[in-house]
Amino acid sequence: MSLHADARAVLMAWDAPGAEQESLRGLYLGHLDGHSDGLLRGCHPDHLTASTLVVSHDRRHTLLVLHRIVGRWLQTGGHCESTDDTLAAAALREAREETGIDELVIDPVPVLLSRHRVPCGPLRPAHHLDVQFVALAASGARPVMSDESLDLGWFALDDPPEPTDQSVRDLIAAASSRLRGTPSP
Repeated sequence: MSLHADARAVLMAWDAPGAEQESLRGLYLGHLDGHSDGLLRGCHPDHLTASTLVVSHDRRHTLLVLHRIVGRWLQTGGHCESTDDTLAAAALREAREETGIDELVIDPVPVLLSRHRVPCGPLRPAHHLDVQFVALAASGARPVMSDESLDLGWFALDDPPEPTDQSVRDLIAAASSRLRGTPSP
């Protein structure tokens, strides 16, 4: 199965948590239907991306990166690559690259969708159509900052750092809810 086919199947099967998320799901599916390259950064002005909220093994902290370009604390994530087999694999690859933690267990079912404006590509306005996942880090995981970030740190789930934005707080809340009742890796 191609990355495009996987993304379409994941979004078709996803049970959106509310009308706004359902509307985004429809927008993403329409984008994929209209663009065979809709997951690659060369698709302008919009393209799907994949991100991961990394949560500690005890489910009490989240690992956020201070994004070098945006200047805010965000979850890990970014562009899909042609070598990614699935959206979840793209999200996991990005999380590993940005945190240096290989021992991550990702939930392959998206948590939320987030459409946000970005300075990406030659056409404006441009948007990332982000598919957001959650992953648990192994006990004792020690993050290593990548060149893409200004800082990296663990923060209590109920106390994200500033500056951040509502989309990150929404993702933390949704991921926390998803992880309740999920067994530890």
